[in-house]
Amino acid sequence: MALRKTDGSKLLMTVVCLVSACSSVPLSDLLDRASQGSDKLHALSTTLSQDLNSDFPPIGRLIMPRPAMCHTSSLQTPSDKEQALQVSESDLLSLARSLLQAWSDPLLVLSASANTLQHPAQSSISNKIQELQQHSKSLGDGLDVLSGKMGPAAQTISSLPFSGANDIGQDRISQLINFNFLLSCFRRDSHKIDSFLKVLRCRASQTEMC
Repeated sequence: MALRKTDGSKLLMTVVCLVSACSSVPLSDLLDRASQGSDKLHALSTTLSQDLNSDFPPIGRLIMPRPAMCHTSSLQTPSDKEQALQVSESDLLSLARSLLQAWSDPLLVLSASANTLQHPAQSSISNKIQELQQHSKSLGDGLDVLSGKMGPAAQTISSLPFSGANDIGQDRISQLINFNFLLSCFRRDSHKIDSFLKVLRCRASQTEMC
């Protein structure tokens, strides 16, 4: 399947297919592709976290904001797979789309901040943030197609405005802490998105117990 290729061009080709030429593709196949895309998104955010943690000040772990302060924390989501299985397909897709859309502005902040981040792996982190933006946009386009197939409830998106500053700080410690906090929030949400889409894919396949 197309998304087993990890390079950006292959992902883009798949999204073009989703948006313009896949209206006749079975829903299960579209969900399979979207699930693979979300898996890539979460894996990339995990790699980014590992890069950042390779030179992260110990004090940063003590004073970094808690996950409850992520701007998406107000959205009520299933806490585990068992709870996700109790949520309708349309609502699960709506949750995934809401979370993904909520990261449009924060990813811009991460991208701009990565250019001046005082970290030995700054160049690699900056490149991966740009890749993260591309994959997020591609996945969003694919989920838009899916929502059109799944009805009005799936097209509902909860507003989760980002009120954080565009400047993550001037000194090195503040930069690293605020950057790491935003990235950790994204990693958490990308895991939720991936989990929701995998539940949807499993339900659509009708070939295994979810």
